[in-house]
Amino acid sequence: MTEQTNRQKIAADGITAPLRYTVFRRIWLASLLSNLGLLIQGVGAAWAMTQMAASADKVALVQTALMLPIMLISMPAGAIADMYDRRIVTLVSLMVALTGATALTVLAGFNLITPEALLAFCFVVGSGNALFGPAWQSSVSEQVPPDALPSAVALNGISYNIARSFGPAVGGVIVASLGAVAAFACNALLYLPLLVVLLLWRRNTEPSRLPREKLNRAMVSGFRYITNSPPIKIVLLRTLVMGLIGGAIMALMPLVARDLLHGGAQTYGIMLGAFGMGAVIGALNIHELRKRMSGEAAIRACTISMAFAMAALAVSTEPVLTATALVLAGAVWMAAIALFNIGVQLSAPRWVAGRSLAAFQASISGGIAIGAWGWGHLTDYAGVEAALLTAAGLMLVSPLLGIWLTMPRVGARNEDADVLADPEVKLSITGRSGPLVVEIEYRVSQENARAFHNVMQDVQLSRQRNGAYGWSIARDIADPELWTERYHCPTWFDYLRQRNRSTQSERALHQQAIAFHIGPEPVRIRRMLERPFGSVRWNEETPDRASAEVLPVVASAAGSST
Repeated sequence: MTEQTNRQKIAADGITAPLRYTVFRRIWLASLLSNLGLLIQGVGAAWAMTQMAASADKVALVQTALMLPIMLISMPAGAIADMYDRRIVTLVSLMVALTGATALTVLAGFNLITPEALLAFCFVVGSGNALFGPAWQSSVSEQVPPDALPSAVALNGISYNIARSFGPAVGGVIVASLGAVAAFACNALLYLPLLVVLLLWRRNTEPSRLPREKLNRAMVSGFRYITNSPPIKIVLLRTLVMGLIGGAIMALMPLVARDLLHGGAQTYGIMLGAFGMGAVIGALNIHELRKRMSGEAAIRACTISMAFAMAALAVSTEPVLTATALVLAGAVWMAAIALFNIGVQLSAPRWVAGRSLAAFQASISGGIAIGAWGWGHLTDYAGVEAALLTAAGLMLVSPLLGIWLTMPRVGARNEDADVLADPEVKLSITGRSGPLVVEIEYRVSQENARAFHNVMQDVQLSRQRNGAYGWSIARDIADPELWTERYHCPTWFDYLRQRNRSTQSERALHQQAIAFHIGPEPVRIRRMLERPFGSVRWNEETPDRASAEVLPVVASAAGSST
């Protein structure tokens, strides 16, 4: 089957296209069961807290305990997902979550559970999920081709929300008939299918020719990439705001069921099921939404619709009206979060995909966790109705952020470029030698000076997000046609990583800058090892520590890129 034919089939299949791939299908079905268990536990934990504590902030803290770990450890989790085998990372993270769920079951079974213990083990389960998320989401691109990736992202959202459409209702029935301990036990058991499927997955990996980054350096690399990538920064900020405001629904749902609808655990589960059913509807329509509306218009429509749904939720005392409002809220919530997720996935190259998705996960989960704490306190002070109406008002005005933070246009995933040949090296260096200083001399006609300078601002972001620091561009005052670009890399290995992290569009940008160069000689590139005081041997007898080390990268002819 040709690539064009395959693309046509993927387009025709739409949202279901990724299910034609065996690995994705198996993991998706197993994750559906895992999500079901997690939601059943959530019902049990939230309702158990309502029985142990009367204050609204304690009830809302259950949601915080599950979400806060995602904000706290998502960046280390993303770095680990990019550094190690993602299959192994997902298995370890599932074992952490399984341990927390099992301990919660045992304590509840012996009637030893307290509000503090409940929050603590919810935190452990949340920590396992926080470690699992970036590795799982970034591995989706290894399970399906690039053309099916947006549909795969939407399907993963559907997996969670199919579970949410009936999982909470099941959880409500389980809690009402068998108690919270049965809900905790279900969660522990439903982790097992996903563990088995991941054990059977034979992931194809290409080991890097460079040694693995240290965790702290990998986290810095991820942070540097995100801060120098304007599209990702905009998506993350909009996601954070959505979580802060929209999280009021999930945080206050137990109180809506108890205080506004005067129901029990089963009513709470049904209301959560209505929200999940709406989320499935929203996810199924992501493909059409992306075709018919720009990203900014779609987010604006979602936030305004959610504002009206939240207002209806606040004033309703009828289960049918509340459930209808929750179906609408779930649909637009899922659509917005999926659009944010797709924006991050398609903007980040493979080498930093886990860290970018971890930042996305931190934004949404951190927003929900912090928002849940705030909405809980506001509810204690002013009541459930006032808190929800306040959230609805804030959601209604949130599209104004689009004036300053317009959602970026998202196309196909920016694929990695070909590996460049290593530069010629005659000085005896090791992978840890550094800092390395790179200078690139361009000769640009004076009439093109402004256009060249504008392109170099984009080049600056490209260099910095891939690992460079101390970037500058200078113009010779005695020879106005001569421009010098200068930047640093911490070590030789860091330079080789920075050099080969460029995506195809970034390579095209670098070539665009080189195209301004005039004259018979090519662009001149200098790569220099900075020698701070004390780094050079004072005499020949002083042993050279680098002489015993062998550079693992064989030097070869340099390519045209830097």
